[in-house]
Amino acid sequence: MRWTGRRYDTGERVHIEAEEGLIRAVLPASAAGSEEDGDWEGGSNGEIWLSPGLIDLQVNGFSGFDLNGDVTTEHDIAEVARALFRHGVTSFCPTVITGSAARIRQAMRAIRAACENNALLAEAIPGIHLEGPYLSGEDGPRGAHDRAHIRDPDAAEFADWQQAAGGKIALCTVAPEKEGAVPFIRQLCASGVKVSIGHTMASAEQLSAAVAAGATLSTHLGNGAHPVLPRHPNYIWEQLAEDGLTAMFIADGHHLGASALKSMIRAKQDRFIFVSDSVMFGGMPPGRYRSVIGQEVELLPDGRLQTAADPRILAGSAQPLVNGIANAMKLAGVSLADAIDAVTKRPAEAMGWRQLGSLRVGARANLTLFRVEAGNRIRVLETIVGGKTVWSEEGCDNDKSNG
Repeated sequence: MRWTGRRYDTGERVHIEAEEGLIRAVLPASAAGSEEDGDWEGGSNGEIWLSPGLIDLQVNGFSGFDLNGDVTTEHDIAEVARALFRHGVTSFCPTVITGSAARIRQAMRAIRAACENNALLAEAIPGIHLEGPYLSGEDGPRGAHDRAHIRDPDAAEFADWQQAAGGKIALCTVAPEKEGAVPFIRQLCASGVKVSIGHTMASAEQLSAAVAAGATLSTHLGNGAHPVLPRHPNYIWEQLAEDGLTAMFIADGHHLGASALKSMIRAKQDRFIFVSDSVMFGGMPPGRYRSVIGQEVELLPDGRLQTAADPRILAGSAQPLVNGIANAMKLAGVSLADAIDAVTKRPAEAMGWRQLGSLRVGARANLTLFRVEAGNRIRVLETIVGGKTVWSEEGCDNDKSNG
């Protein structure tokens, strides 16, 4: 198979050839263009760009399908994957949030079974993100997580969930101030699980101890926090200043205002990642809904998703990851290459997924073809997973996630 486009990082026009799921060649294309080279200029729609497939480390659901309902099914997982393919995502972490031990275990088993029974899902899901229940129980830092199920880290409980998941839990969000958090973080990191700091009100000393124990990421930094904080010091500044932490940001235009997003990106330099934090209400009409995430939530016409009880508290995002690329360019002045690195190269590096997030020979042939339209809107044209087209704008939806 061969795909042609302008590289997102260098601007070079290239052919990418794939065989047996891997990139086998990256070849210069004719500068003048030809029918074989593809529609370089694309008329009024702009040039065709090519990047590694988008990677989303935080997906709670999408398009009406919830990964955190009372029961998570293989169908839910397959449909979330299908919806994400339409938006250029080739790899994602199903994110299981705070809940009872039984509900978390059931979700882990369902994700494991979905991957065992479906080769495409196994390819698209390199790991699971466990966000909770070892988080702050305080209003603000707790976010929309159910206070009734917040608890201290429990290594035996986590091991039970990891067994249910078939070892697929790859990322765990922890609040460092919880009792036993530091040895728990150390144990997870020793086992190969990445640890992210989030939903926390930790002191500078507690944050430093978590980093020393192996934590390397911050979960949706700037959110899951008190609405009002001291000017300084506070746990957001501390994480921004910590060079050992790569920050994950939700760049949906609601979780972080333009000035905050721009300032935080500048503070972290090349140590930031974009995530969607999408929930099942992504792509649904405005209105009030019931959900495990946030209990009763309200989706506004402008795409803001908030808890009905306290409109200041967001309940995840209703936008796909690709929107974050456009928002980062528009609101924070980020270049196209830098924005795409934040959803391809950097998440792969942060998670240690060496075969993902790259256009090099030998990497997995996970690709996203797109155009950049007015207002920096990203229009996905084709999504390729393991060298096979799983969605294309031309109507050739080859998504095998149900078969």
